Amino acid sequence: MNENESLPPGWRIVEAHHLEKEYTFPNFAEALAFVNRVGAIAEEMDHHPDVYLAWGKVRIQTWTHVANGLTQKDFVLADRIELRL
Repeated sequence: MNENESLPPGWRIVEAHHLEKEYTFPNFAEALAFVNRVGAIAEEMDHHPDVYLAWGKVRIQTWTHVANGLTQKDFVLADRIELRL
């Protein structure tokens, strides 16, 4: 992880190991649609976060498994997710 990496708003570094953000939505359908957009981004990048879906809520966690921590790909993924809200 590069100390100079900037995080999109609302994202946080957890235990110097992964990035995480929770999103809220007015209903399940909008949360699910967001999860599907995140899935499309993950497929495009071949970098797949953990995605937790609940009624009106989605939590995203990302880290690079082969590095067992953060890499540039995680920061790029967070940026791309924010761009496609």
